Amino acid sequence: MSELKKIAVMTSGGDAPGMNACIRAVVRSAIFNNIEVVGIHRGYEGMIDGDFTKLESHKVSNIIQRGGTILKSARSEKFRTKEGRQKAYEQLKFAGIEAFVAIGGDGTFRGATVFEEEFGIRCIGVPGTIDNDLFGTDYTLGFDTAINTAIDAIDKIRDTADSHNRLFFVEVMGRDAGFIALSCAIAGGAEAVVIPETETNIDALISTLEKGWYHKKSSAIVVVAEGDEAGGAYDIAKMVKDKFSEYDTRVAVLGHIQRGGNPSVYDRILGSRLGVAAVEALMEGRKNEMAG
Repeated sequence: MSELKKIAVMTSGGDAPGMNACIRAVVRSAIFNNIEVVGIHRGYEGMIDGDFTKLESHKVSNIIQRGGTILKSARSEKFRTKEGRQKAYEQLKFAGIEAFVAIGGDGTFRGATVFEEEFGIRCIGVPGTIDNDLFGTDYTLGFDTAINTAIDAIDKIRDTADSHNRLFFVEVMGRDAGFIALSCAIAGGAEAVVIPETETNIDALISTLEKGWYHKKSSAIVVVAEGDEAGGAYDIAKMVKDKFSEYDTRVAVLGHIQRGGNPSVYDRILGSRLGVAAVEALMEGRKNEMAG
């Protein structure tokens, strides 16, 4: 075991439900092992600016149920430069921080890898993104809450779609990955799903909708991943409507509600387990690894 005295924890990139549960677990696990914990505000941007706060057990009380991140989050262009990373290193060294836990996505982890290679500051990553697009883990922190939020909205949309014989194109988040869209399409009983991982065939999509209309379906829902190569929900809806206009067509973009809200039970437990695992990994002297 490495005799760590002081570590930091930060959240970076897009926020995800469950990040606070993870912060709480990092702090309490570290304190249990006689390690001081510092919170870095606003991710790498705060690291460069020296925006640090000592985190004690009482400071993370009653946050496990909260969405967002108490440490705030940001994307840092300055950290992409050698000068920015040098400044971040100087701030950590001045504060006596020996290693840190980074909760975020692929951009967060790439930055941590380069930083360790240049300055030797060890980092353990925690996969925190609603997109679920990180290699090496089945579920990222926040994904479960996001799909539950989205499916709740889709269920409500189905109610009104049925009442008016409407076709809804529902756009969900996920960047260039279709995990949210696919999960919600299956769970919501959607007629079709459009995701970046497969080529979008508008004619085949219309054929599916026509069959539903022929069989007297009173509504239809197509779940669209925001990163699909054919465009977003508005673009795809227009292409379909130009050739198939039996249903009254509407578009619903769910947007950032998928990133907010109280984390699900699963994300609270996952965040807690990953936070403890990250601290244990640092104590074992490991680096450039992802908990999970």
